[in-house]
Amino acid sequence: MEQFKRKLLTTAEAAAELGLAERTVRQWIWRRKIDTVRIGRCVRVPAAACDALIERGLRPAVEGR
Repeated sequence: MEQFKRKLLTTAEAAAELGLAERTVRQWIWRRKIDTVRIGRCVRVPAAACDALIERGLRPAVEGR
């Protein structure tokens, strides 16, 4: 039962979480660049997918510069 307690975001909420335009998130969904969940006609973005997207793009700081 614990596995079903995941947070699902609307495209507007996902865009706000990522600091992007909603249109960008919708394009990524259409291009399958971000994971989605379909419930009927509704499309939701798992919060974990937003976190994974941030982790993939994370570049660590370089010391000594």
